[in-house]
Amino acid sequence: MRTIDLRSDTVTQPTQRMRELISQAVVGDDVYQEDPTASKLEAYAAELMGKEAALFVPSGTMGNLAALMSHTQPGEEVVLEADAHIYRYEVGGICRIAGLVPLLLPGQGGLFTVEQLKKALRPRNIHYPKTTLLCLENTHNNSGGQVLPQEQVVEVAQAAKDAGLKLHLDGARIFNAAVASGTDVKTLAEPFDSVMFCLSKGLAAPVGSLLAGSADFIARARKNRKILGGGMRQAGILAAAGFESLKVMAKRLEEDHRRAKRLAEGLGSIPGLRVANPVQTNIVMLETAEAGITAGELAAAWSDAGILAVARSEYGLRLVTHYQISDADVDYVVSATRSYFNSL
Repeated sequence: MRTIDLRSDTVTQPTQRMRELISQAVVGDDVYQEDPTASKLEAYAAELMGKEAALFVPSGTMGNLAALMSHTQPGEEVVLEADAHIYRYEVGGICRIAGLVPLLLPGQGGLFTVEQLKKALRPRNIHYPKTTLLCLENTHNNSGGQVLPQEQVVEVAQAAKDAGLKLHLDGARIFNAAVASGTDVKTLAEPFDSVMFCLSKGLAAPVGSLLAGSADFIARARKNRKILGGGMRQAGILAAAGFESLKVMAKRLEEDHRRAKRLAEGLGSIPGLRVANPVQTNIVMLETAEAGITAGELAAAWSDAGILAVARSEYGLRLVTHYQISDADVDYVVSATRSYFNSL
């Protein structure tokens, strides 16, 4: 029985072409900045994002943390949307390692308003930490892969800049946001001083993310990457796959989005199941409460049918499409789910 893995787009296997590029990679010691493949990927990523320079890092979590450390000093305050991945799913590194204070603002679909930001920013006072950085996330994972409305992003970014803040974008799935909105990634990244994006999610590389910003910022980030244990040696072995991610896999993400919508429509038509998010990209948030079963019970039934999914809460599951999920897989998941409900 074939396994259909909807847990995340991080489960993607590298393509055959990626494996070929990895085997052919010209490498050197990247700590000495002597790995030509890693350096070439960094230059290409910087160009794509409209920034001066970029840095190859092992993971998005490290990329975000290196950005936080490079923009701030310990004890300073960082503005985040309340469900931001940096705050919820990055093991508290913002506090434990970067030594920063999160200022959380509740948002809609991952974004708060200019009015909320202005109200939250406090005047300089000996009792308050200095607020120096604002971070946004696009797409927004916890709201089901929603794309931030760029016009509102620009307004919030300008208000932050007017208040003297730096801006960082957690763009782990920024290429999904670009495809779904019909907007170039450079435009999405433009309001921010730095942007991190992942190669190892929907872009299917086995390992790696990139952090882009000014040359001075990347110089600081390179040192912070070393502090965090991310100074790699023959990094080109990993970086080589990134070219296929950016030049080929980024151009096929619309297929994932289409299949996510198809999956949502199919599952949402089953009485008792509810799709809890507007499906804009490759994530479907499914709720089971109306069916009288828990997310864990449905996940267990799916597992018996060769379907893997993540229970996010007692009644909530997250399903993520990617290049290894076909139309036939989507139809099978819907059919197997319908059969399970008919058997209850």
